[in-house]
Amino acid sequence: MKLLFRQRFFSWFDSYDIYDEWGVSLFTVKGQLSWGHRLEIYDTQDRYLGQVKEEVLTVLPRFALYLGERCIGQIKREFTLFRPSYTLDCNGWRVEGDWLGWNYQVLDAAGREIARVYKEPLHWTDTYVIEVAEQGNVLLALMIVLAIDAANCSNG
Repeated sequence: MKLLFRQRFFSWFDSYDIYDEWGVSLFTVKGQLSWGHRLEIYDTQDRYLGQVKEEVLTVLPRFALYLGERCIGQIKREFTLFRPSYTLDCNGWRVEGDWLGWNYQVLDAAGREIARVYKEPLHWTDTYVIEVAEQGNVLLALMIVLAIDAANCSNG
């Protein structure tokens, strides 16, 4: 399944619309006023699905991932000199990416690809394509992309 993740051009807080490859809206992400990033995910009927919440007072960005009200894991940025690196503590998955942090893969413990993410350049707002191998992993893959985008934003 292919998703298109596009930040809204005029938005006071981080807000995103998530579409499938045919332009059908699947999710809305609404940024909430809080210390650090707090991104709530809703389906097309405006039902709350989960959130990505930045943990404040940390040296490097760290985000908790919530499915409904239950914390299912976290992702944190690691200190590196040349390229962004993230540790993912969820489902035994890991993140591997390029030196800009725009293109990366989410892999399971056996090295199988869960999702592939790449940023489309030359847009007015951040635009990513997320290719997810299995439909059941779409929401968690979206949460990981939201967290990495917010961490890159926090880092300037």
